[in-house]
This record gives sequence, structure tokens and C-alpha cells, in this order.
Amino acid sequence: MLWQPTASIATLKLRARVLATIREHFAENTALEVETPTLSMAGTTDPALESLSPHVRALNNARCYLHTSPELAMKRLVAAGSGDIYQICRVYRDGELGRWHEPEFSMLEWYRIGWDEQQLIDEVATLIGRALSLTRGPLPMQRYSYRDAFVESADVDPAASEAELIATLERHDIALPNDSGRSALLDLILSAVVIPRLPSGTIVFIDHYPADQAALARIDPATGCAARFEAFIDGIELANGFAELTDAAEQRRRFVADCHTRRREGLDVPPLDEAFLEALTHGLPDCAGVAIGLDRLIAVAAGVSDIAEVMSFAHRSTTA
Repeated sequence: MLWQPTASIATLKLRARVLATIREHFAENTALEVETPTLSMAGTTDPALESLSPHVRALNNARCYLHTSPELAMKRLVAAGSGDIYQICRVYRDGELGRWHEPEFSMLEWYRIGWDEQQLIDEVATLIGRALSLTRGPLPMQRYSYRDAFVESADVDPAASEAELIATLERHDIALPNDSGRSALLDLILSAVVIPRLPSGTIVFIDHYPADQAALARIDPATGCAARFEAFIDGIELANGFAELTDAAEQRRRFVADCHTRRREGLDVPPLDEAFLEALTHGLPDCAGVAIGLDRLIAVAAGVSDIAEVMSFAHRSTTA
């Protein structure tokens, strides 16, 4: 029946326990809980994401954007001297609907001052393990560099030629993407070949991403790799974290490059977040930050394979 929740009451109680466990962790490890606006005058420039974009009469009917992540606003707080912070909030992404995707979902994001991504990996493992311990025993942790994960699971070096990357996809009977550029080929090999072959029942971290997949991470001058990591369990991406880029000029360059890609692909090109860029110019301290998809984490804890089963009212239930 349409009116009933998509999650059982027992699962909603587990969800509340996971959220309480997260808040206990940050109370014990000294981070300030914050809230930032979900509405912004700037949308995401990430070509892989699409913002929901309402017009707001109270703001002179301005076109606004519902945030896809609280990241930029939280970094403004860090630049203002907040210290370590975390936030649990709803985020919005258009064009995403499926077992592991909803147009609105819950995200946990936090920032540690003076940390790098390797230190943050340890805390992510601890927090994920603590949340999952509510329903299951301890899970082992394993780390791979991006290169090692490709070599072990796909038998190809990510630095290989585009022809070799295409041959890898063909070898695994995977159709080529419409955009067959290097980055798109690597993304497809990662999602279709590497991730499904990661060890099961294990919290797996992949780090040392290629520089052209840095997103908002800094580049490690020692390795030339992005100071970025992702966390997975049983083929499900749970977390994406960075040692944060603090260079305002480089960040603007990346935003502009994203906008060129969006324009070329016929996507909406939103205004840049000038307030965020101004905060970077003021000075963002060295820090590391990470986002975790809470509904996915709770689904893993509950032992279900559809995030609708851990959400009170999943949106796709209204169109079934």
C-alpha cells in the first residue's frame, strides 16, 4: 500500500542506533556537530552529478540549487576557524534512482584539521566498524593503491594506453562508454571489473587515485597521485575522502574545467561558488574530509540490498 513506509519499524530502530553510535563517536573524539544550508546560489560543477534546482520566491525568485554535498559550506566553516566538524544531513542528486541510489538521501561528512587522508582512513575504518558491530562481528580491513587494485583485479595498469584499457573492457565483455576518453575508461573498469572482485566481507580502501581524478583533493607531490580514497564493502561504495585542496587558484581552474566538460556534454552549467573560493583565498587550513552514504551503511548493517528498505519513505515507492 502506497501510504506505508518502505522500511520496517525494526529497521528504523536500527537506523536510530547507527545515528546514535555516530554521534557518540564524535562526542568521544571531539568534533563539533554543525548544520549548513541545503540551498545555495551555486550548484555542483562535477560532470558526474546533477543538482536539483528550484526557484525560490522569497529570494526574488532566484534560481537556487539543493546541495549534492555539504562539502563547500563545511569548508567555509573550517576556514572561519571552526576546528574539527561533522554533519548528518539530507543531500539531493537528480537522475539517480535504483537499489543504491535515491534523489535524496542521508550523508555523514566530517573534517579533521591537520590530518592527511591516511589518518582519516583509519578513523573511517573505526567508525564503519563501530556502526556495523551493532549487527555483525568485526570485519577485516584491506588497503589497495588504485594501481594495485587494477593490476590484481583487472590485470591492467591504469597508466596503460587507451587501447589497452579498451582491450581490457572487451576482454571482460563490457560495452564501451559513449565517452571513451581515458577517465571514462578507467571509471568503467573500476566499477565493472575491479570493485566486484574486491574481497568480500571486508572493509576495502582504495587510495592513490590518478591526478586527473582528484576532484577536490590535493595532489601528493611525492607520488603525483591524488590524495584521495574510497571505501567499499561487498562491492558497495560507502565513503569518498580527500586530503583537501587548499589552493584557491587551482580549485577555480578545476571548477572551470568541469564547466567546460558540462557544456561540451550538454549539461546545465551552474554558477561557481564564489563564497567558497573566497574562503579558500582567505585560507583553508590543512585538513582531510570524507563523506559516507548513511543509507548504504545502514543497509549493510541491516543485511539488505536496497536502500529503500532503510528509508522511511523511498521516493521510487510512489511511482511503483
